[in-house]
Amino acid sequence: MNKDNNIIEETEQFPFLPLRGVVVFPGMLLHFDIGKKKSVDTINKAMEEDQTVFLCCQSNSQVSEPAFEDLFSVGVIAKIVQVFKNSDNMARVIVEGHQRAYIHKLINQKSYCVAEVSRIHEEKIEKSLERTAKMRSIKNIFEQYVSLSPRLPADILFKVALCENPNELADFIAGSIFLDFKVKQYILEKCYTDERLDAIIEVLNNEMFLMRLEVEIGEKTRQKLDKSQREYFLREQLKLIREELGENDIDNNEASEYRNKIEKLKLPKATAKILHSECDKLDKMIPGNHEASVIKTYLDTCLGMPWHKFTKEEINIEKIRKQLDKNHFGLKKVKELIIEYLAVKKLAPNTKGQIICLVGPPGVGKTSIAQSIAPAINRKIQRISLGGVRDEAEIRGHRKTYIGSMPGRIISAIKKSGSSNPLIILDEIDKLGNDYKGDPASALLEVLDSEQNHSFVDHYLDIPFDLSKVMFITTANNINDVPPALRDRMEVIEIESYTQEEKFNIARKHLIPKQVKNCGLSVKNFRMNNVTVHTLINNYTKEAGVRNLERVIASVVRKSALKIIEQVEETVKITENCLEELLGPKKYIKSNKNTKNEIGVVNGLAWTAVGGEILPIEVAVMSGTGKVELTGSLGDVMKESAKTAITCIRSQAKNLKVSSDFYKSYDIHIHAPEGAVPKDGPSAGITMAAAIYSALSLHPVKHNVAMTGEITLRGHVLPIGGLKEKTMAAYKAGIDTVLIPKGNFPDLAEIDEAVKQNIKFYPVETINEVLELAVIE
Repeated sequence: MNKDNNIIEETEQFPFLPLRGVVVFPGMLLHFDIGKKKSVDTINKAMEEDQTVFLCCQSNSQVSEPAFEDLFSVGVIAKIVQVFKNSDNMARVIVEGHQRAYIHKLINQKSYCVAEVSRIHEEKIEKSLERTAKMRSIKNIFEQYVSLSPRLPADILFKVALCENPNELADFIAGSIFLDFKVKQYILEKCYTDERLDAIIEVLNNEMFLMRLEVEIGEKTRQKLDKSQREYFLREQLKLIREELGENDIDNNEASEYRNKIEKLKLPKATAKILHSECDKLDKMIPGNHEASVIKTYLDTCLGMPWHKFTKEEINIEKIRKQLDKNHFGLKKVKELIIEYLAVKKLAPNTKGQIICLVGPPGVGKTSIAQSIAPAINRKIQRISLGGVRDEAEIRGHRKTYIGSMPGRIISAIKKSGSSNPLIILDEIDKLGNDYKGDPASALLEVLDSEQNHSFVDHYLDIPFDLSKVMFITTANNINDVPPALRDRMEVIEIESYTQEEKFNIARKHLIPKQVKNCGLSVKNFRMNNVTVHTLINNYTKEAGVRNLERVIASVVRKSALKIIEQVEETVKITENCLEELLGPKKYIKSNKNTKNEIGVVNGLAWTAVGGEILPIEVAVMSGTGKVELTGSLGDVMKESAKTAITCIRSQAKNLKVSSDFYKSYDIHIHAPEGAVPKDGPSAGITMAAAIYSALSLHPVKHNVAMTGEITLRGHVLPIGGLKEKTMAAYKAGIDTVLIPKGNFPDLAEIDEAVKQNIKFYPVETINEVLELAVIE
């Protein structure tokens, strides 16, 4: 370097920033983003001093922490013009290149790096004819380059024309054109003016050759496309000539076949017109065109719909009743409502009836009873599971312009059934979701509206299809989770929990024979007595339906099959005594209720999505300062009920003969057992009030009494919901007395007969009546 007159002897140190794939030239403005902490610290250090930084491109852009040997030998001393902080870790930096410099070594500081460099001074510019000729040549070539490169702005030629300094001209052009970073570095390292001008001419000529080659390839491609277009126009002219000559028979065979199919279907005029227009498009397509296959798929889907195909409905009430009784035990009310609905359809086939919605806990037979209806009335059946569906296109279909588009589930189900009047079961309608793709529940409003669905338009078909002849049955666990607008379009039929007797009969008549057959056994080598079945129901399952009961029975049968295979026994007899050996210890005791009268403990009743439950409430009163503690994962509504109950007892303390200052001298702790299970709802008011009174008066509560109802500050009992499920829970728990709000008295008509026979119901209107019936004085 000492021999090079362009370089001064002294070295200088600047904060160093390596660049990947980017080369900066003197006089060039550049902006780039930095995110590494070391780079941010380097920029901060430079800004603290004189805003000068040394920039050098990496020879190997794959290295994240470059060493000295990973860098090119020449870089640029640049000035930081501006820094924009995008976030805590990101910043955008604008720099302007000032002067070339050789790099000697790197010095690592604590959080940034410093480069030791020597400036490269430009040689004195002496005018000569050769340099003038080179500059003119560069400007002419660059003008041709700009005409072939659409990415460069037009005004760049004006700036080049004004350049009179050959070094500035070379650097400006090298920084402006689109080149590989290694080519740009090659130009940057040219320290002498003539060498730099020669390098620019060489690079521009190479780029011009490549761009002309690209244009030539593009022209050949365009000519090929023009040829295919020319063939298309010639084909169209040939078709017109044939039409003039009366040779219309010679036509696109595929399009003709589709037209014939459309005519045979005798579709409505508007529908046929749309399909014929698609055939016209297909007729004009060039063979092998991608869009032609899209049109053919669409036409196949439309013509594959069962436009005028119906199964002949046979509504024989006796046959239907026998079919339902054969497949399902109990569910008397549900069966009668279904039979009434079908009887009306038989008398008035064209009457538009309500959509049936079967609501009940899991495992009570909602889907299976819906599936039993179709064969009884000679209809095809399709089931659609709506659980977790969030996309509106699942119901209405995708637009046929999208890649991979297809009809919605409703139209697909009708096509699969091959009938225009199938029975479609929409399972788990309460589990629908919604997100940015739309609201499928809203899309179902038209499907399940008998006044609108005669002209349902699927987005894929884009033509109306009549859904009024389709019989829809929906199922849900919790009707409250169904949007009100959708709920209004359906006739809700509630299926309550099974009684012990119903579960026993279902197990005997359906579940045990089914599992015995599935496991390859028979009545000859497998037996289970009635006591054992009752034990399975009472001590190994706890549910509203029979799904878990079937699992337990299947487990017993499988273990029996293993014994027979291992030749331990030829015939397996399952008794109550051998259940613990097969299934382990009993999981549930017979009853959840209290077995003795206790102070401060009251049996409440709760409704859940899987049936009713006994909800005991415990209250403890201790000497203190009037604190109230609520535990047991109580929701906001139950917390309010607890506070209302305390205020109610306090307001009537004199009449109830309890200490009038208990709210100051005692701490009250209200607890709902099974603390990990969340509990909420407006029906535990009288239960809490009775428990608080019992704890304050030291009078025990009858253990055979359960209650449900909300309370007011004045002690009035308000009606509640879910009475059917709550009373079923009391019946299963062996409770014989239930206190209900007087406003719920009409609801007793809906209670199961077995429950009515085993439980005495007392409608109450005030807290005094509750305490009189439940508390032992």
